[in-house]
Amino acid sequence: MDAELLRRVQADDLDAFEEFFARYRSSIYRTAYGLTGDRQAAEEILQDTFARAYQRRHTLHADVSPLPWLHRVSLNLCYSRLSRRRLPTGPIDEATEASRADDRPLPADEAEQAELRLIVRDGIAALPEKHRSVVILYYLQRLSLQETAETLGIQLGTVKSRLHYALRNLRTHLEGDRRFGGAYLAPVPDEVEANAS
Repeated sequence: MDAELLRRVQADDLDAFEEFFARYRSSIYRTAYGLTGDRQAAEEILQDTFARAYQRRHTLHADVSPLPWLHRVSLNLCYSRLSRRRLPTGPIDEATEASRADDRPLPADEAEQAELRLIVRDGIAALPEKHRSVVILYYLQRLSLQETAETLGIQLGTVKSRLHYALRNLRTHLEGDRRFGGAYLAPVPDEVEANAS
């Protein structure tokens, strides 16, 4: 399906490009928003990513999903923007909420969950960019470890190592935050823990 759509895009079919945009926009927006925490910046990065995709449409390979390439472009645009000026780190939880099913908690639990999300968001925002990007792609975008490696253009072992250290740093941050209290911390996934060294 991607191959036929890409062939139509490469043949300058604007309807196909609109379909291409509609198919991948939310994934790219969530990545941009997860890294910048700024809705306007994420929207601008989304537009710039697809402008570049249109400019380079003839270089895309029809036999390969364009999603890793789109993610790399959006991540590079995010890093460029973040290096120019430090944006406020926004709520990764809102991006996560938009990507999951509507299984809202009971009203009594909402305040506690909102506080936990704020603490986790602050912890993720405190991670170095290279660690934050693997956390966002693996957990927020739900890419596999291999897809995360391909998207970032790094080795699978590097992804595992960065996830391992990111989760360790996040755990330390959360355990040190008095607001977090004794809340449950999920264990590091076996596939990450077993291969990180």
